[in-house]
Amino acid sequence: MDKKEYKRELKSLQIELVKLQRHIIASNLQVLILFEGRDAAGKDGVIKRITQHLSPRETRVVALGKPSNREQASWYFQRYNTHLPAEGEMALFNRSWYNRAGVERVMGFCTDAEYENFMTTVPSFEQLLIANGIQLHKYYLDISKDEQAARLEDRRVDPLKTWKISPIDAVALEHWDDYSAARNDMLRRTHTAVSPWHIVRTDNKKEARLNVIRHLMAHVDCPEKDLSHTHPNPEIVFEFDKKLLTDGTMAS
Repeated sequence: MDKKEYKRELKSLQIELVKLQRHIIASNLQVLILFEGRDAAGKDGVIKRITQHLSPRETRVVALGKPSNREQASWYFQRYNTHLPAEGEMALFNRSWYNRAGVERVMGFCTDAEYENFMTTVPSFEQLLIANGIQLHKYYLDISKDEQAARLEDRRVDPLKTWKISPIDAVALEHWDDYSAARNDMLRRTHTAVSPWHIVRTDNKKEARLNVIRHLMAHVDCPEKDLSHTHPNPEIVFEFDKKLLTDGTMAS
């Protein structure tokens, strides 16, 4: 896909997103979208393209930093609850409570007991959100090891991207296998019929962005939407299945 074609298709999809937001506001819907994935998988880029032309009053982008002492002493989900969408809002989480199943697990920022408690209770927590009217969509952005290495190096040398560098980035490749194991456990244990995971292959950034938007348009009700923009490429975005962890579909 060349640059002109990409921009043309992105604009068409962003027009659909504006229609979607009008419907969310008019119908008092609550839409929550979680983006998880390794460092440099493209979470920032996808979120930016989704929100670029939406009303900031009804669009919440949530990217929480290190928890405070009080947050560490509180119920784990408590710090996330305050950022959930109200009626008429869309909230996009750039990493979410699944930090506990990923970064915290790999880097030793939580105990085994805290991890196990999270993995056991998160399906019920999400079911409670859904039962109370929140439309929850979970995307795991999957990137290959070589592509991650290239993007992390680009961050290091590009002065416009140095703000993205963190101590966690520095050891991301060193802990590749640990992150793979944590990802596999997270997907296996928290993919449910009520709250499924969808996998996004992100080595091609442009295709990933376009197909996430198409998938979102396909799964959120909007009477005005153009149905021709609701067909994501099934090779790019697809529902999680345990066999994907062993058949070579996902990066390992």
